[in-house]
Amino acid sequence: MHAIEVENLVKKYGDFEAVKGISFKVKKGEIFAFLGPNGAGKTTTVHVLTTLLRPTAGRAIVAGHDVVKEPMEVRKKIGIVFQDPSVDRDLTAYENMLIHGRIYGLSRNELKEKIEMLLKFVELWEFRNRPVKFFSGGMQRRLEIARALLHEPEILFLDEPTIGLDPQTRAHIWEYIKAMKEEHDMTIFLTTHYMDEAEQLADRIAIMDHGKIIAEGTADELKKLVGNDIIYLRLESPKEELKCIKADFIKGCRLLPDGRVRLDVENAAEALPKLFELASEGGVKILEVTYHRPTLNDVFLHLTGREIRDEGGESNAMKMVMRARMRR
Repeated sequence: MHAIEVENLVKKYGDFEAVKGISFKVKKGEIFAFLGPNGAGKTTTVHVLTTLLRPTAGRAIVAGHDVVKEPMEVRKKIGIVFQDPSVDRDLTAYENMLIHGRIYGLSRNELKEKIEMLLKFVELWEFRNRPVKFFSGGMQRRLEIARALLHEPEILFLDEPTIGLDPQTRAHIWEYIKAMKEEHDMTIFLTTHYMDEAEQLADRIAIMDHGKIIAEGTADELKKLVGNDIIYLRLESPKEELKCIKADFIKGCRLLPDGRVRLDVENAAEALPKLFELASEGGVKILEVTYHRPTLNDVFLHLTGREIRDEGGESNAMKMVMRARMRR
């Protein structure tokens, strides 16, 4: 049984196609991650799945309900933590939770117990009467997670849940996400451009770029797309000397935009002595060498020819369209 089923989903903003006919399924009880750079179409997809945007074409079923034909039924079954902060900063943590719960029709007696339980879960109970404007970014994020869990959703959407947070706070958020899955068998749909976040949390990962899903699988399955150890070289004049580094033990060779040369080999420890011997024979000067096992960044680089970067993002015009739609 699947918690989410998407078929040929398309979303356009005028002539711009933000999501280009993607299809995927999310199993019940798993953490599924969309990994990709800012502007890849991840947030647009989440907004469609959570009924904030209507798709241009295609079909999406969330918690057994069509997002276009049954939006109210979908909303009852989901929780969402948006990429941008959405708590009321002038209210206390307790007041934010109370208002959200009342919107979902929960009684005051029921809310009292749930609010205490959830604020303790995210370690904010002692700050329950403090206005949110005095909270740190990490505390606000934890409050948003607690608020999204009030009505016990079947599926929780987390859109870049740790963006802008320090490493220690990010690690704490990861622990809450893992605990939610283990304690409530909850389906969690996560978007991120942090490769370590996807690898640490997700049961399965879909890599998204320019509105398309370009690969899907577990972290190990995706790494097998690269398959080899990776050696990075910095040469004195790589454009001229790249053609000189060729041998049977080198499975792939690419000149990167930053001037380094990337080599794919089966075993880096065995390949390095041979590589230095080849360079010496060919008069190639190696300035720097590093190597490692394949990472998700290597997978993205292998598939697209570039690394995932933090910069970029959706255009201001696209964001304005999204916000206008959400206010309706």
